Amino acid sequence: MTQKIPMTKEGYEKLKQELDRIMKVERPKNIRDIEEARAHGDLSENAEYHAAKERQGHLDAKKRELEHKLANSQIIDISKLSNEKVVFGATVTLADTESGDIKKYTLIGQEEADLKKGKISIQSPVGKALIGHKVGDVVTIKTPAKTVEYEIQEIEITLE
Repeated sequence: MTQKIPMTKEGYEKLKQELDRIMKVERPKNIRDIEEARAHGDLSENAEYHAAKERQGHLDAKKRELEHKLANSQIIDISKLSNEKVVFGATVTLADTESGDIKKYTLIGQEEADLKKGKISIQSPVGKALIGHKVGDVVTIKTPAKTVEYEIQEIEITLE
């Protein structure tokens, strides 16, 4: 049984757009490139042909990957969530118990994670450690670099 891939509606739409771009723009262009390269004659020494065929393989693999993710996606409706505890879609404000540094993360699916934007995967060490906790809880997070304790300051459910 294939595991469901949690994501927001926004993340699902981005995957659909990427698949659409591959199917309507990238693949047709690559097919034209193959036909053009084939027209140059001897295929055994035709670098353009071999490059286009290799690109076709990459595009087909990406297409299959996106189709799999879309077929197995589980769209989480963030508007129906509560801010009583940390769940998928929650934005959590944390205070480092040692330094007092404040961090703010939004927990989302792996497909949408972007640390620079403060979006982390629920499968990440931080995400896994936070799930199910409430405001005031102190959570010990073990990352590859170090172990840190954070106190949960606030849990928000914000609709983007």
